[in-house]
Amino acid sequence: MPLVLEPLSPLLAEHDGHLPPPLLDELTELYASNAAFFALSGDFPDPYAIQRDEVASSLNGELAHPAAEVLLAREHGSEHDSEHRRPTGLAVTLTEHPDPVDPYPWIGLLLIHGGLQRTGRGRRLATAVERRLRAAGHDGVRLAVLDANPDGLAFWHALGYRVIDHRTDHALARPCTVLHKDLPNG
Repeated sequence: MPLVLEPLSPLLAEHDGHLPPPLLDELTELYASNAAFFALSGDFPDPYAIQRDEVASSLNGELAHPAAEVLLAREHGSEHDSEHRRPTGLAVTLTEHPDPVDPYPWIGLLLIHGGLQRTGRGRRLATAVERRLRAAGHDGVRLAVLDANPDGLAFWHALGYRVIDHRTDHALARPCTVLHKDLPNG
């Protein structure tokens, strides 16, 4: 099934800056299916009871940064198969890092529905994001993985990312491993 990335900003613009309620429900379910990750990250007060308004606030917070893009990942099956049109994942990218010395875009979040993990969808989403960044003229990409997330670190290593630094994140001062991957043309 083809994976399609849809920027969230145009959807918000079409609906006066608000997510359509059915989409917000789907995104809340996507976030809630990743409760174990959010328990590690501390991004939500109760990761086992993530609420619609918390997801909306989180996404609006991401989009408040002018260089951020939230991309919905959808798998398109047949035209009449609505189940395959639901978001299967989400990626947040930042084309300009807050540190002006850092010339690379960053992947801030890559999330696959919990029930669809370990099916290759995360790899497909990461590859689609990398292609998108390469097409925009970037020759590398960076990201940070929480040190408390060894599965995440193994995932990114398997995709060819290499460790370049260890630091704390800007938001909650969590220890992280910073990784980089070159995005050569061709």
